[in-house]
Amino acid sequence: MEVQDAYRKKMGAQLREWSAQINLLEARLDNLGGDMRVNGAGELHELRARQRAAGEKMKELGKSTGEAWEQSKETAEKMWDDFKAGLTDAQSKFK
Repeated sequence: MEVQDAYRKKMGAQLREWSAQINLLEARLDNLGGDMRVNGAGELHELRARQRAAGEKMKELGKSTGEAWEQSKETAEKMWDDFKAGLTDAQSKFK
């Protein structure tokens, strides 16, 4: 159980860090013009949706044990990778 608790804490911290990074992107979005702002708002909306999904997966992990935990962990890791790629892409566009 200690490994699972450590994993959940690590992922919870990662979600909080990503939330802060999205907040920074939202602040940068305010400085963009017309079309860039509209496109950026759509991307940020998608990132927030992915963030919520990752948070829900974290809750699921908190309730899972044994084989179900391993399966949930695999799904969560794929979600983290997708989310991280989306965040990195958005960051590169808003610089």
